[in-house]
Amino acid sequence: MATPNELTAMRRAIAISAQGLGTTSPNPPVGCVILDRDGVPVGEGYHLRKGDHHAEVNALTAAGERAEGGTAVVTLEPCNHHGRTPPCRQALIDAKVSRVLMAVMDPTSRGEGGAAVLEQAGIEVERGVLEQEALLVLGPWLHSLRTGRPHITWAYTAGADEDHGDQTLTELRRTHDLVIRRDGAIEEGVPGGHGEDAFRVPVSPLGDEPAKALHALAEAGARTLLIEGKFNEAARLLTDAVDRLIIEVPKTLPSARPTAVSGLDLIPDGFRMGATQPIGTYMRLMAERMP
Repeated sequence: MATPNELTAMRRAIAISAQGLGTTSPNPPVGCVILDRDGVPVGEGYHLRKGDHHAEVNALTAAGERAEGGTAVVTLEPCNHHGRTPPCRQALIDAKVSRVLMAVMDPTSRGEGGAAVLEQAGIEVERGVLEQEALLVLGPWLHSLRTGRPHITWAYTAGADEDHGDQTLTELRRTHDLVIRRDGAIEEGVPGGHGEDAFRVPVSPLGDEPAKALHALAEAGARTLLIEGKFNEAARLLTDAVDRLIIEVPKTLPSARPTAVSGLDLIPDGFRMGATQPIGTYMRLMAERMP
């Protein structure tokens, strides 16, 4: 069982892992916190882009010798293969940690898996720690692995004020690998943010066949895609593949009469509303496609 300090550390690892959203693909966004023998945080790190050090290595580097005998708290099972960087499970073994907590198991793990190798080395392993919370960050990456295409978000403003979306969706762009703007232009969410030879921007337009368009996006290395604007041609092309909706609706004054924009039919069939958030003079509605 995870201790209160370990649960706090896992939530910190989940929070910092989100800093890799929009740049780690095709790798996952992962966070790690190192606790010393007394359960005190002594190092943390996250994965920024493919080719750079992974979260565990960055956290161990920050912790130094204080990691020995301590606990590594990581949002995804440590990798078990040598790619552009050495396997993270070996870095943990070499650092002589005594315990590793992981939230989500890695479906891409090679051989026996990082967790099994850690256990064989005599390290205590705890799986599934705050897994559902970690999926808030890792969910789209896992979805892309399962489906073979990017996780797609369609964001638009209800009503005619499409220019409003350009002002309020800036932060969303930075958490997605690719963005298709209202004029059809395809851009990196974080310009130049991905690793070299690991990612490219597809040629626009994507054509008129959804399957081919999704394949081109996946081949580019994208795990997440943001489509901007209600009248975007890409939204029409990929409408059946949209996984999440973000709809911004003008706020209604208490004395105002309801209008079509503030009605209950904003969420299309097949989606369910998951959250709302006030953004200036608008309300942001977030909806997920139902299974």
